[in-house]
Amino acid sequence: MATTLTDLIDTLGSSLHSYLVAASVWTFPGAEAIKLALVDLVNDQQSISDRAGRLLVERGGIAPRPAYPIHFTATHDADLGALLPRVLEGLHRQVSQLDRLIDAGSDADEIGLAREAREATLQHGDALDELAQRIAGPAGSSPAATK
Repeated sequence: MATTLTDLIDTLGSSLHSYLVAASVWTFPGAEAIKLALVDLVNDQQSISDRAGRLLVERGGIAPRPAYPIHFTATHDADLGALLPRVLEGLHRQVSQLDRLIDAGSDADEIGLAREAREATLQHGDALDELAQRIAGPAGSSPAATK
């Protein structure tokens, strides 16, 4: 019962994209679209996490405060465009974890929140993937390909 909700909050809150938004990491000019897309993703996930926390408290539990891995601090000097593949990999792992939570959910409320989180993550992942493709440009247009 509480484990699914706790895991949902941890899954949504301790991600690289959540860290990048919470830490207000400086970005190079031109990365505004990525930063805005990350903020949208985190806001949607935070809303779901807040609802899961309220449900957990209503059931007599304590909502966890997710923690970030210390190695996330190494991202402060990296370009968001360069970090985007890592963010996308994290989103794929997050979807897999959400699938496990959906399967493990013991009631309709838990399963519903996990499904909503999964759908939001997939939608935002698609938008971030489009940004990554736009940054990469057409195949063969990288500087290395023209040498």
